[in-house]
Amino acid sequence: MAKVIAITEAFKTLAEVETRLGLSRNEDAAFFPKWRAPLPGLSGVETDRLEVMQQRLLYHRADGDLLEGSVMLLVASPLLELAGFYDPPFRLKAEAAVEVVVDDGEEVLRGRIDALILQQSGQQNFWVLVLEARKTTISTRSALPQALAYMMANTQLDKPTFGLLTNGDDVLFVKLSH
Repeated sequence: MAKVIAITEAFKTLAEVETRLGLSRNEDAAFFPKWRAPLPGLSGVETDRLEVMQQRLLYHRADGDLLEGSVMLLVASPLLELAGFYDPPFRLKAEAAVEVVVDDGEEVLRGRIDALILQQSGQQNFWVLVLEARKTTISTRSALPQALAYMMANTQLDKPTFGLLTNGDDVLFVKLSH
């Protein structure tokens, strides 16, 4: 019988997740070309909404550090809304349960993604975005091992999986390609 371990317990460092899941960092500009291409400008409405988000974050941050739930409400959720991820053809799965089988089935790693954005594609759900939040006192990069493990649960190996990690102060974008 397989040993079941929480993803948060299985991976504390990036080196652990890279070694156990066979991942390697890719810094080739061709791997993530969309981040190097010029982006369209923001509309006045988008700029105004981002300004409101920033002011709200600064207002609440002035009282001290924010917990993960506050970061989700003040930063992540408004960004998902602004990007259109709450509307068709997308679906939100909050606290989506995932499993990753490792060591030839000897271990099953389980966890819950803070937010998973899906798009229906035929009979399959295409993973559009994995979102992982942290409280403001914790580095955004500390979410990377956990997020990568969650992203490995995507069964559509022919498509990349994208992640957004935030602690409210910083945002980290990740792409995982099998």
